[in-house]
Amino acid sequence: MSDPARPRSLLKALLSAQESGLVLVIALVMIGLTLRADPVTQRSVERLPVGTAVRHTESGFVLMPPGGAERTFAAADGYTVQESETEGPLVVRSRQVNGFFNAQNLVGLATAASFTAIMAVGMTGVIVMGGIDLSIGSVYALAAVAAAMALSSLDRSASLALALPAGLGAAMAVGGLCGLVNGAAIVGLRVHPFIITLGGMAIYRGVAFVLTRGESITGAPTSYTSGFFKVVAAGVNPVPLALMGLVAIAGVWCLSRMVFGRRLFAIGGNETAARYAGVPVARVKIGMYALVGVLAGLAAAMMVGYYGAASSDTGQGYELNVIAAAVVGGASLSGGRGSALGAALGAIIIQLIENAIIILRIDANYKLIIIGVAIVLAVVIDQSKVRFAGRR
Repeated sequence: MSDPARPRSLLKALLSAQESGLVLVIALVMIGLTLRADPVTQRSVERLPVGTAVRHTESGFVLMPPGGAERTFAAADGYTVQESETEGPLVVRSRQVNGFFNAQNLVGLATAASFTAIMAVGMTGVIVMGGIDLSIGSVYALAAVAAAMALSSLDRSASLALALPAGLGAAMAVGGLCGLVNGAAIVGLRVHPFIITLGGMAIYRGVAFVLTRGESITGAPTSYTSGFFKVVAAGVNPVPLALMGLVAIAGVWCLSRMVFGRRLFAIGGNETAARYAGVPVARVKIGMYALVGVLAGLAAAMMVGYYGAASSDTGQGYELNVIAAAVVGGASLSGGRGSALGAALGAIIIQLIENAIIILRIDANYKLIIIGVAIVLAVVIDQSKVRFAGRR
């Protein structure tokens, strides 16, 4: 016999979860931006084969490709045609769309958020165990440079089977090595993570600058860029979004179901008690810092595949965005609490803030101020919740 109270309790649990509040914030921000955004003109271009005949009509024009069915375009729908003697006709469509709520902007927003979200999931694990990683933006840059250098050594026509392992392998190996160095230094030298990763932030970006001499590295195989990471399906770039989803799911599983995740919470709650309980604190810390480095490498490999280039200033200031995403997503800077799914949603909120600055035509110089205020508010709200729970 089913329990009628169970669906109600499940609904109550969903509504009271940290993530449900983040989803509500995202929905409200998106509605507000949609209402406030000015319309913009969006253009799409299509080149037809050479030899395509053009026949103009009163309502528009008809194109008759060689060996294909004729296609009718209405001028009222914003279509125009540009004819050429050496190339096929160019069909241009201009239309007014909402400045925020249009496919091009939303796809770009989600894709940009995926890079931050993947690193924020790893950062959440670090914060949960009471640590911090200020070097993640520089690790991201160095890993991106390593991936770009590995890919540029290949032929532009190299197959995906060759390019994908080269790009991913180089970025994730370099990112993991940087994270391993951070963790080993924190544990071995017994220095606060803030100091070690602050030094690492300068060192890793300096290494990236030396390797690139301040120049951008391009030349990635097309199979790696437009053939994989930037491939378009149903109007979206599915690969970055799919990887973001997989990392978020893996993070949720790790923190809630795996022994490694339980140990992170134990260390963040009380490191001394965790050590007496038999938790290998040093090994867990080193492993977590190495893991966040690997995730930074994965995000860097995705970025190189999407933009096709990397330089020493790649990811400048990303450490603020990543930490902000983790904190806004529910991670407590005092350790012991955090959510991988919340980190991914927090990354979307941070990207919405950046998008709102553009949509609302706010001076871009205020970006860091706004994100900083968001971090402070998230921490204040978190501390207030802790004090309120303590009184209860």
